[in-house]
Amino acid sequence: MTNETFGQRLARLRKEKELTQADLASRLNVTAQAVSKWENDQASPDIDILIHLSEIFEITLDELLGRQKQVVSYQEKPSKKDIDKMFFRIRILSKEDGATVNVNLPLALVRVFVNKDTGEVPMLQGNKALENVDFRKIIELVEEGAFGEIVNITSDDGDKISIFVE
Repeated sequence: MTNETFGQRLARLRKEKELTQADLASRLNVTAQAVSKWENDQASPDIDILIHLSEIFEITLDELLGRQKQVVSYQEKPSKKDIDKMFFRIRILSKEDGATVNVNLPLALVRVFVNKDTGEVPMLQGNKALENVDFRKIIELVEEGAFGEIVNITSDDGDKISIFVE
């Protein structure tokens, strides 16, 4: 179909619609001989006729003239990840001694233990680097669809804290 001439394309489209040259000529207010000349690539129809042909064959002018049909596809907005299957990962790098602490918890567990009033998580209390982290806000972000590195801060004493949700 890519090497198809305009005349060949016109003849194919006409036959697909089960029209004779005379039928098509009648709908276009031209002679059957004009349609024959177009199909044999001896002449070309005027622009007004091309528009009418595209309407008859229910295709675009681009398609009528041999351009590839543009296929537009829309993807649905990706659904949010199931929060209860995600993990909450905290990485603390201590400036003082260079030690690294990694905490990996199922997000569902963090959601259960987060204090609704303070935003703290009791099992994570006692670490100065995490004392100003409002875990309620982090969970709200995740519920809105955020994931990956959510928090990256350096505490007053130089500790580096990263919180990921994956």
